[in-house]
Amino acid sequence: MPTLHRREFLKLAAALGATLAWGCSTVRPSSTAWRERRDLFPQGVASGDPDDHSVLLWSRRPYADGRDRATLIVEVAEDPAFTRVIASTAVPILAQADWTCRVLVGDLPPAGEYWYRFVDEEGNGSRIGRTLTAPAPDDPRPARFAFVSCQTICEGAQNAWRKMIFEDERAAPDERLGFVLHLGDFVYEVVQYPEQVKNGKRYDRTVTFPIKFEHGRAVANNRFTAPGSLNDYRALYHAYLLDPDIQDARARFPFVAMWDNHEFSWQGWQSIAGYGEGPVPAQTLKVAANQAWFEYQPARVTPQGGSLASFDAPHVVDTKVTEFDDDGLGLEPNNLAAIDSLIAYRALRWGRHIDLVITDQRSFRSPDPSNRDELGPLFEDAPFSFFPEALAMHIDSGRDFANGHPPAKLSFGDKSIANFRANEPPQSMLGAKQKAWFLERLRNATATWKIWGSSLGTPDWRLDPQNMPAAMGKWSDGYAILANYDWGGTYHERAEIFDAVRDAGITGFAIVAGDRHSFWAGVAAKTLPPAAFEPVGVTFVVGSISSVGAAEANEHNMKPDDPLRPLFVANPGGGPPQPTVNLLMHHGVRSALEYASSGDLAKAHAVRNAEMSPHLSFVDMGGHGYATVRVDATSMVTDFVCIPRPIERSAGVDGGPLRYRVRHEVSLWRAGESPQMRQMVLEGDAGLAV
Repeated sequence: MPTLHRREFLKLAAALGATLAWGCSTVRPSSTAWRERRDLFPQGVASGDPDDHSVLLWSRRPYADGRDRATLIVEVAEDPAFTRVIASTAVPILAQADWTCRVLVGDLPPAGEYWYRFVDEEGNGSRIGRTLTAPAPDDPRPARFAFVSCQTICEGAQNAWRKMIFEDERAAPDERLGFVLHLGDFVYEVVQYPEQVKNGKRYDRTVTFPIKFEHGRAVANNRFTAPGSLNDYRALYHAYLLDPDIQDARARFPFVAMWDNHEFSWQGWQSIAGYGEGPVPAQTLKVAANQAWFEYQPARVTPQGGSLASFDAPHVVDTKVTEFDDDGLGLEPNNLAAIDSLIAYRALRWGRHIDLVITDQRSFRSPDPSNRDELGPLFEDAPFSFFPEALAMHIDSGRDFANGHPPAKLSFGDKSIANFRANEPPQSMLGAKQKAWFLERLRNATATWKIWGSSLGTPDWRLDPQNMPAAMGKWSDGYAILANYDWGGTYHERAEIFDAVRDAGITGFAIVAGDRHSFWAGVAAKTLPPAAFEPVGVTFVVGSISSVGAAEANEHNMKPDDPLRPLFVANPGGGPPQPTVNLLMHHGVRSALEYASSGDLAKAHAVRNAEMSPHLSFVDMGGHGYATVRVDATSMVTDFVCIPRPIERSAGVDGGPLRYRVRHEVSLWRAGESPQMRQMVLEGDAGLAV
């Protein structure tokens, strides 16, 4: 390999805050006296962001003897017995980096399988990890990956990881996963202490208390405790990576990670914290959250001014953000410094068939206009929790609604207020700089499939309360939406993206997303009937690994005498609770009510509202598990692998039984055509999700 290439890798390693390990032409047996001591490497090992000739490796070896630094040796081999070591180097670890290390291993052949381990000066070794390099950019072989989101160790079990590992270990070599795309909420920064949990339970789940914050602060009316310092955020990763199933997954697969909100703050955006308490300036915590994420996720992200071994955190002060640009970015200097301390959006190429473009939905998003106090008078004494679709579109698009002709008033039922958004810019999820980068990457993508990795889902949350019977109350505002915090309610910017895909003639456009704690599949279109319905791609949302979903919450939170309960959960024939919310979102009010009454799914489908959700082919609001993707030159196949509610850790090595495995297949379409999705249930029973 040319010397210049090695110099370029040295510069890249320095930019990534990593040590460089260079592959060698001489294959040799291990020269270390490695003996496994997992107790001394308590958070295991991990790898991330592979390309076709390099991969990042990670581990943590803490010391408690007063020293501030130590040295490890990392070895990379072609075999798990380490008789064919191809790379080795010394790695510094520092107390100021919480004893974590990042190693960029370069000059590796593409499409390779490798094993790695870390060894301290006394021969104490980490567990052995396995990783992969990407295929060469022109490699025509099919490509595979999994995508996941939302795991909690405090009130759930990580059985989905065990299922994924079990199946991958037994798959044929050319059927195994290339990487895992983790789309956020790797940790949950809000935890509960015993005194904050009534009877030690949340629904049917026992809340555990593995995390104690040194500087924790009570939030959300003392229902939760949140981090108050860098060490508190680190404590989250310490605890999560002690979970055997999460740790095993990181040791088997290279991860490609993006944060969502809980890596920083529930309901947080930019450097502003939420917790249902209004916007709270939290620049110091944003920097701390970014630093902890950088220390514990082996990702090709560049900290501002980072060194080889540690994150160089900028000095910031918690300061109220009051001035925003036209894309909603807060111009307060501490806010900008906190956001810029770590930029995580990036792209990855995997063979001929995948250009993966990953965006950050939290660090640059504008204030959510649906939470504005000005809307309060419209919802006083409102008998429904639904949000009118037309109102959502008005407040999202601001002054750009209807090509610059916003209404003078905003209305809901018989109430109206002045349109406080009439002179304000549209909501932005990405901000100007990231959006320009994202659209440019899409337009220049050359792989067969252009896959957008988003922590937030894009399908509309539409429902049709205008079809409710009179006994449930009168709804006169047309279609409604169930939620509007994600891309499903960011109509204007989502339309910009989808129009760019259409105008550039991009085919093979697919979206994979998380956060909703539910499985969704369908096509990507900027508007629904009666407006034009013009799909430009396909879209998927994965259920949570273990976090509580809406169906579970409905079972426990909706009272039996609530007149709206049959729309969300029902017990037809006196049987167990059924998530009629799946039918509500997919087929409409009449379908949900018919099933709640008769328990007959065929009858429920017969009265569906075909105009309501033509963009959807699958909705399971209570699904847990993961999704896998296989792509080649002609098709994309996405499997939803759903497990039972993960209340307890499964005793079996296979992670326990499946609820269902459902396949969604789409053939590559030509420019100007609409993608067509085919669906089949491979295992189990998808129930009301189809």
